[in-house]
Amino acid sequence: MKYNLFLFDLDDTLLDFRASEKRSFLHTMHTLGLRDGIDALFTRYQEINVDLWKRFELGTVSKDFLKVERFRKSFQENAIDLDPELASRLYLESLPDTVVLIDGAEHVCAALSAIGEVGIITNGVEAIQNRRIAASGLSDYISFVATSEACGHAKPDVRFFEYAANMARACGKDSTIIVGDRLDADILGANRYGIDSCWFNPDRLANTSAAVPTYEVASLHDIVPALSAMQVNLKQA
Repeated sequence: MKYNLFLFDLDDTLLDFRASEKRSFLHTMHTLGLRDGIDALFTRYQEINVDLWKRFELGTVSKDFLKVERFRKSFQENAIDLDPELASRLYLESLPDTVVLIDGAEHVCAALSAIGEVGIITNGVEAIQNRRIAASGLSDYISFVATSEACGHAKPDVRFFEYAANMARACGKDSTIIVGDRLDADILGANRYGIDSCWFNPDRLANTSAAVPTYEVASLHDIVPALSAMQVNLKQA
């Protein structure tokens, strides 16, 4: 295989963040005493959260602002008298306890860590992501974790990918690949940095963006065969 450094996005690539997010949100609302209308509130919270993360990746809001604002705005729009700062703290504290692995996550990390080095690249909150990785059972396969919080720049900023590469034992652009579910962060970032990428696309969405993945898979179980097949094709050529 031509690759020896494998950079994985964490949420919705290795860990099922959508499942964890809902469990943690429900736990938080129940802890705060809210019982009614939670499903509708969660739907609106998700919309606000996605918008704030996009603004964070563009550098227009800070992560500290994002963590509280998503709750403040959700509560305000629904006339709910709850403390957004307390909600944010409870939510983040519960996330490591609601970790759900995506099918094939342990298999692919184990297989690729036997070939080279596996690193995590994430825009998530550093302390929370480290606790979630520890709870996931994947720690033994992971060499390092690069977070936007520690770096000061977020995916798809090239400076973030440079930061992540410098954490690896050895990094050559020709032998490095990124695996992630987001075209606008993971794949576009790989394109800008000049390395190969694998788009994890379990919903088989159409790519209407400017990002161009080197590979595309619908299952984590398909990654090693896809990379190995490319190596065979290169030898035959």
